[in-house]
Order: sequence, then structure tokens, then C-alpha cells
Amino acid sequence: MAGLLYRLALQVYRRLPAGLRRRAVRAMSPSFTVGAMCFIERPDGALLLVRHSYRERWGVPGGLLQKGEDAEVGARREVREEVGLVVELLGEPAVVVDAHPQRVDVVFRARPAPGVDTEPDVAASAEIVEARWFAPDALPELQFETAGALVALARIATSAGQRPLPEPVWPRL
Repeated sequence: MAGLLYRLALQVYRRLPAGLRRRAVRAMSPSFTVGAMCFIERPDGALLLVRHSYRERWGVPGGLLQKGEDAEVGARREVREEVGLVVELLGEPAVVVDAHPQRVDVVFRARPAPGVDTEPDVAASAEIVEARWFAPDALPELQFETAGALVALARIATSAGQRPLPEPVWPRL
């Protein structure tokens, strides 16, 4: 009986206009927030990390995308807003889906744009209390999401033959 009802529902769904099908899917599907974050590297391999005013551990510049905003545009915007840097995005991003908080992060590897001062401007945002470059072998304890994003990005870098990323320092539970 359940199979028959399911097939009937699919037949009705197929006959709906595309706009109504999209609305039906959105109404029945879980809602996720989508953000972008950047691991910014200097030529010496140092990573720029930030401490947000509302978090204890270190993270990277990033935040939620605006409605209809391209992930690359949002990533560059967030970096500019949070630390005042203009960056170039490198390679393909990693995508991290975290089902429990219903969040999707598009994770980019980036470098300061040529000719740009690499000193972060923490006065650029009330969200950031500190920004600092860390050597790859001296990373501080990272936010859980940041550590997971670094691992996801490292997998892509390894498969693409890029310089490896450092191992994250996971938060202590």
C-alpha cells in the first residue's frame, strides 16, 4: 500500500510545473546555511588565523554567504571585511557538509594578492579580536569546524599535487 501511494505521489509531482516542484522540495527538505572560509597562505607557508569575538579557539576568515552570492565572491568579501586583505583564491574549493548544525562550508585555499600588504587589519571588523600568521608546524588549537575544513582542503591539495597543508591542532574535548 505504501509503495502504491508513493508511486501516485511521484506521478502527481511529475505533472507539477517546475516552480511548484522546487517549492515542494524546499518545503520538505532540511534547510542548510551556506558559508565560505579561506585558508590564506604566505609564500613561506604561514597560515593566517583569526580569533573571533564569539569563539575561544582560532579559526580562519569566513562567514555566511549572502542570498544569491557566489561562493568565491563571498569568500573574498569575508576576508576583506574581517582582516582587510585582498586575496587570490587557489585551485578548487573543498565542500564540507555538517548535517547536525545543518551547515555547508565552501573552503578555499588563498594567498594575498600580489603587491598587497600581508599585515591583517583587525580593526576592519568587530568580529575579530586577533589575527596572526602561524608557521605550519606551530598552529594553535583550532575551532572544530576549522580543523575539519583544513583536513578536507588538504585531501584536495594532496590529490591535485599541490604543496601539502599542515596538520590541524584539534580542540580538546
